[in-house]
Amino acid sequence: MKIAVIGGGPGGLYFSILTKKAMPNCQIDIYERNKSDDSFGFGVVFSDETLGEFLKRDMQSYELIRSKFAYWDDIIIARDGETVNIAGNGFCGCSRKTLLQLLQQRCTEEGVNLHFEHNVDDLRQFEDADIIIASDGIGSQIRTKFASEFGTKIELKKNRFVWLGSTKPLDAFTYFFRNTEHGLIVAHSYQYEEGMSTWIFECSDETWQKFNFEVTNEADTIAKISEIFKEELDGHGLISNKSHWRQFPHVTNENWYHKNIVLLGDAKATAHYSIGSGTKLAMDSAIGLFDAVMANPTDVQAAFQQYDKSRRNTVVMIQYAALVSLDWFENMNRHNQHPFYQFAFGCMTRAKKVTYENLRLRDKSFTDKVLEEFNLSSRAQSRESDVAINANQSAAFSKFKLRDLELQNRIAMSSMGQYSAENGLVNDWHFQHYTSRAIGGLGLILTEMIAISETGRITLGCAGIYNKNQIVEWKRINDFIHKNTQTKIGIQVGHSGRKGATKKPWEENDLDEKWELISASPIPFNDKFATPIEMTLSDMDDITSQFVQATINSEKAGFDMIELQAHHGFLLASFLSPLTNIRFDEFGGSIENRLKFPLRVFTEMRNVFPKEKPMSVRISATDWSENGISEEDVILIATAFKNAGADIINVSTGNTVANQKPQTGRMWQTPFSDLVRNTVHVPTITAGYIQDIDQINTIILNGRADIVALGRPLLLDPYFVRNAQAYENFESNDIPNQYKMGISHLNPLKTSERKQTDGMKKALKPKSNKK
Repeated sequence: MKIAVIGGGPGGLYFSILTKKAMPNCQIDIYERNKSDDSFGFGVVFSDETLGEFLKRDMQSYELIRSKFAYWDDIIIARDGETVNIAGNGFCGCSRKTLLQLLQQRCTEEGVNLHFEHNVDDLRQFEDADIIIASDGIGSQIRTKFASEFGTKIELKKNRFVWLGSTKPLDAFTYFFRNTEHGLIVAHSYQYEEGMSTWIFECSDETWQKFNFEVTNEADTIAKISEIFKEELDGHGLISNKSHWRQFPHVTNENWYHKNIVLLGDAKATAHYSIGSGTKLAMDSAIGLFDAVMANPTDVQAAFQQYDKSRRNTVVMIQYAALVSLDWFENMNRHNQHPFYQFAFGCMTRAKKVTYENLRLRDKSFTDKVLEEFNLSSRAQSRESDVAINANQSAAFSKFKLRDLELQNRIAMSSMGQYSAENGLVNDWHFQHYTSRAIGGLGLILTEMIAISETGRITLGCAGIYNKNQIVEWKRINDFIHKNTQTKIGIQVGHSGRKGATKKPWEENDLDEKWELISASPIPFNDKFATPIEMTLSDMDDITSQFVQATINSEKAGFDMIELQAHHGFLLASFLSPLTNIRFDEFGGSIENRLKFPLRVFTEMRNVFPKEKPMSVRISATDWSENGISEEDVILIATAFKNAGADIINVSTGNTVANQKPQTGRMWQTPFSDLVRNTVHVPTITAGYIQDIDQINTIILNGRADIVALGRPLLLDPYFVRNAQAYENFESNDIPNQYKMGISHLNPLKTSERKQTDGMKKALKPKSNKK
């Protein structure tokens, strides 16, 4: 087999070492456009886990690389001189130049042919090669030439960054945040060999522009940065090496191979430096390609297919984590408003892989500081100055107050349609559904969407709040909850709009008789729904009156709170999104116009609902579709509802149009809640694939939401909160007398389970390679 590797980066070198070692008769040639001792950038970072993979694959490479590493177990976060040290993080750094030289040495030892100062711009010279590996970096010439075949997409991210070096010694990986007159600037810094450290400076484009930085003016960059970070540099200078300001390119490729060409390293996919996985991603992919070639030595296309299949999901996950991490830094000016320990905790948990419990196992002293700061703030919010602070109290089980309504904890049940009503009337099913979860200890229950009229229902099984019988049956549920639990219950009132008159989710056949649908514009949800009628001014008057009457009825039924449904493309939401509102009158066009009718409805509801009781609005913060609602729209919408008297915003996403492309994953909607909460300065509720108490605590502690709502986790576990309380060793005072005997069984069980889980987490953590 003959293999041509274009680009002498870590990925191409490591693949060549492994392959030549396994197949001595294989001819491998590496072509690098730079000199053998050229290197751009300064240090690279590896985790202990990555070193372990080196150990398994090639002991010689492992020993060579390990001998040149600088090690640290701590991460330090500093902001304007205030610092916190977080222990238990195993990382190591190495000079990029040294890493390349060591891998070049191993290539030479194994018989790989190295060609330096050899730029490749014509692949015809490799016509006899079985495999051509394009590992020629972010700006890959080969990938660019076949961009359409690879399906290449490159998105430049917003922040500006510059890569510099220094002689400043560092004992830990350190994030230095410095407030300036033009905004926050951060230095990602670490020592990679004795007497040398990497410093990546990053800021928003707005900050960069205001400082009048220039892309290629290295002397000006060093002069300005040195002055800003003079305390952190402590007399040490900064060193440049083609240190030009850049914007990070997020590179993806729909296809990783074309004919006999295969992509590797940054040419294939990039991962933001804030998660330290760029070199790891390249070398792991090199291992994946090597495994595929070894499994298919006579079938190149089969090898490429295996390479794609074995690595695609992992690469997507790493790139997703990198984007989430990158997003935190792009919004660091927004996070900067948080108290120091919350800010530091947010930085540590930004990529969602690290959670509160992870950090607690690594360094309990840090999480104790975070909790203490949070509990002080929480106590102030609830005006409980006379209550002692429990430093170990879970954030999820702290109280939260909205107007005169105090919630016993910050865990809510999200609105989940039951589709079990008859003629809009709730029944025994709903009684058990809501009361069992109240007994289960939730802070707040939000009902399924409750229709304001018969034609406002989604299905024939949807409940309503538009007649006296409905008030009576809801009052029966609410009275039980108030008498037997400390849980509060809020009603979500709404109108289905263009998404009405449809079958229940589990039914196969659609309705035989449908009612007429209304919406902001005559746009059907999909081809199975009828085209709605565009609402007239008279329709708006009627709908507003129905919402007002529903509010009055909700108060009579004994609800503690009302949430207005303005999300997921239903009636009011159809006015807010430009994808569903194409009106030419005063209710269409600009976001100010699109907001008029929903805001009118809310305002008139607020006027008739008791002032001591809170109201929420649930909105969709993105349509997950091109040309949908914008971030600026969302901020304006949330601000308008806040000013009209909304006490909290329930931030949801999507379901506006059928052709949406959501980006799901763990806690996937929390960034949108973060945006609203910390820009508009209004409390928020978040939801979306949140599964355990650790995730809930993490979200609340890093300030992304004030209340966390669970949906599906509560469907088959109405006692999620009771299990979580036992797991957290939290002493609850709201367990009914009839059930208190269960504490002596549940608490020891969950304590034992937690010890086992903690033990597994500690055992799975790779051993430190620190010498």
